[in-house]
Amino acid sequence: MNKTDIKILCVDDEPDILEILKYNLSNEGYQVSTAKNGKIAIEKSMEIYPNLIIMDIMMPHVDGIEACEKIRSIESLNDTLIMFLTARGEDYSYIAAYEAGADDYITKPVKPKILLSKVKGLLRRSKKESEKEVDEIEFGEIRINRDKYKVYISNKSINLPRKEFELLNLLVSKPDKVFKRDKIMEKIWGEQVVVGDRTIDVHIRKLRKKIGKKYFQTIKGVGYKFTLEE
Repeated sequence: MNKTDIKILCVDDEPDILEILKYNLSNEGYQVSTAKNGKIAIEKSMEIYPNLIIMDIMMPHVDGIEACEKIRSIESLNDTLIMFLTARGEDYSYIAAYEAGADDYITKPVKPKILLSKVKGLLRRSKKESEKEVDEIEFGEIRINRDKYKVYISNKSINLPRKEFELLNLLVSKPDKVFKRDKIMEKIWGEQVVVGDRTIDVHIRKLRKKIGKKYFQTIKGVGYKFTLEE
């Protein structure tokens, strides 16, 4: 997909912020629309089906968290990415955003170049996720063969028990996406299986030891994600 085909919806109650976002994103070639609160954002999302929504948290009528939750409940918008760009830097705001279904969270102020880099990265990862799943994928020195349940680090085979492999496969299916603990439990162990609260932590610890600590990031109070960022 070309940049000119990518639709981005910017949501903020401050006109100056919207103007800056629209200016920089439009200059990159994206189609940019704006909304001044969460209520309008939901309505406009249903009209244009944006690829990405960049949204503030503190807004009148419907705030960003509530808007994110409502957008995530709309099936036709399941593939829409949501990035929060907000002055709220508290842990509870960060956790609430990811719990609501955010794909990324950036605190203001942010330099335009950094924001554009984040946008490009998020859209690039989304494109990879939408491509047909193949039996073998690579991330730098890591190679994963889904069909054979094999993992290679610099072409050296690493043996993983089935659940560790399934957990790794889930996390790498959407790099930099935060997987909530309850969703991980449901996907890997199933709703009917009763396991201890620390089961996920133990498996993540084993993966860090075998694959590398830098690839597995803990999002406090939410869950885990696989990342290639240093």
